[in-house]
Amino acid sequence: MYKPIEVTEDIFYVGVNDRTKHLFESLWPLPQGVSYNSYIIKDEKTVLIDTVDICYSDLFMRKIRSVSGDNPIDYLVVNHMEPDHSGSIEFLVSKYPDIQIVGNKRTLEMLKGFYGIADNVVEVKDMDEMSLGKYTLQFYMTPMVHWPETMMTYVRETRTLFSADAFGTFGTLDGGVLDRQLCPERYRDEMIRYYSNIVGKFGSPVQTALKKLANVGIDAICSTHGPVWTIPENIAGVIALYDRLSRYDAEEGLVIAYGSMYGHTEELAEIIAGEAAENGVKSIMMHNVSKSHESDILRDAFKYKGLIIGSPTYNNKLYPAVDALISALQNRNLKNRFFGYFGSFTWADATARQFEVFAEAMEFELVSEPVIMKQAMLADVVGKARNLGRTMAQKLTSGTEVVQQV
Repeated sequence: MYKPIEVTEDIFYVGVNDRTKHLFESLWPLPQGVSYNSYIIKDEKTVLIDTVDICYSDLFMRKIRSVSGDNPIDYLVVNHMEPDHSGSIEFLVSKYPDIQIVGNKRTLEMLKGFYGIADNVVEVKDMDEMSLGKYTLQFYMTPMVHWPETMMTYVRETRTLFSADAFGTFGTLDGGVLDRQLCPERYRDEMIRYYSNIVGKFGSPVQTALKKLANVGIDAICSTHGPVWTIPENIAGVIALYDRLSRYDAEEGLVIAYGSMYGHTEELAEIIAGEAAENGVKSIMMHNVSKSHESDILRDAFKYKGLIIGSPTYNNKLYPAVDALISALQNRNLKNRFFGYFGSFTWADATARQFEVFAEAMEFELVSEPVIMKQAMLADVVGKARNLGRTMAQKLTSGTEVVQQV
């Protein structure tokens, strides 16, 4: 029924698309769906790399059999135990009772904890090798990219890297699976959104993993989500993107995220944005936190170097969705941003104090004094708002580096 999809000689794609789920991890929107990628290596020993969400186990099995027929699967390599990739392990074991499951110490602990499986397991350590006959697997431990058990598997002879969630994207694979079969640029922002939403907290472990792989020749990257990267410039591009994101480096551009109950705080946001544009900032992303999903705001905060956040006082605190946003930014250890903030209140201000605490906790450069409006827009407030937009623009267009708060 299914035609085998060959990645390279003797390596096949057997993943599935999910166009049903609305939220990834019950948190992050999936307007273009998501793929769960799995792969088969055919050799003297047949190896399956990762599985798929349990919801697709029947389809998964049909795809496996389109490649291997009725032959046994000798090994299952588990690079990552998150249930969207390990969910079909029990089902797989029921079909292939003699299969041996390969993972590191933390993997095997989770395998027992999630699925009660402790037999027919093979523990591997960093840089261990396993011969399949013609091909050799080598295992690279990459903890906290983005779970503690995460590892990557490399086929030396074909220079193929099975990278777990690293280099993955949201978005289904619509017909094509390999980058040469589709339009890779479609997935760039979805890779940034995936990174910022899921992996963003773990910049330092990502840097460690990239350094470990720096001298490894790679002709194909097989992630667990999104396209298989095989074109050299695309491989270089996704690695460079991960390098930049994990160093919290960013493009010239500005994110303005704000809450506004009756429109007064939004007026400030519009004035700030207009002044930034007049002074040369072309990429300005405006997010009303009551409408934009946190997922998209995080994507843009990772993408652009300028960040301005605004909020009215609400029950002597920040507006709830703004408070949630700054918590999410802190949780992801976002660094190296030019930062400004603005707020409004009617009888008692809470925004200045709480934004100040946030700014001090983050490795941001505060570009100008905050803009705080009492009740309505007066001339001095307009002047400060324009100054914030203008000063931010000067920072972004000058090419200067962020000076962190001391």
